[in-house]
Amino acid sequence: MERIQQLQQALQDSAAVIIGAGSGLSTAAGLTYSGERFCRYFSDFIRKYGIRDMYSGGFFPFADAREYWAWWSRAIYINRYVQAPTDVYRRLYDLVQDKDYFVLTTNVDHQFQKAGFDKQRLFYTQGDYGLFQARHPVTARTYDNEAVIVAMMEAQGFVYDSHHCFVPPEKGTVSMQVPFSGGAPAPQPRRRPGPGAQLAL
Repeated sequence: MERIQQLQQALQDSAAVIIGAGSGLSTAAGLTYSGERFCRYFSDFIRKYGIRDMYSGGFFPFADAREYWAWWSRAIYINRYVQAPTDVYRRLYDLVQDKDYFVLTTNVDHQFQKAGFDKQRLFYTQGDYGLFQARHPVTARTYDNEAVIVAMMEAQGFVYDSHHCFVPPEKGTVSMQVPFSGGAPAPQPRRRPGPGAQLAL
């Protein structure tokens, strides 16, 4: 308790604050990569491949791009576009919003910006799950992927619940593949993408 009080006093007295944040902060916010949350959205991948969590699954060598994007669309959706179960990030923002702050983070789930942190005061070293980039980019341009991810979730058979959040259907199953129509080839994945990287098309 004394150390918490010391930290609180130091924060009050500081003119500027640098925040370093990793996966533990998002875990505290409820964005866990294993357990019930993982099993609910990836039970089919667990059965077929024995994948134990979202982190290790991000390195799995899926042979088929359609299956690869079924995996990654789910991982992106529940970690980037679903509201975090707890308000850890907002409470952190409340502590520093009136300070000259800067955030250095390896987290890719956009939670800092969702909580109100200024984008110009963020350096997310491993990218953002909400952005795509070209596989062989000639510029640094990135592309918002929400509409694409939503379409992929729908194509697999996920349905909206009463909170407008995609969940597996109560009856029936979801597909482990994302179809690509019109004769266009499926986006080809990098062989071993970093789990926090902006995914390449």
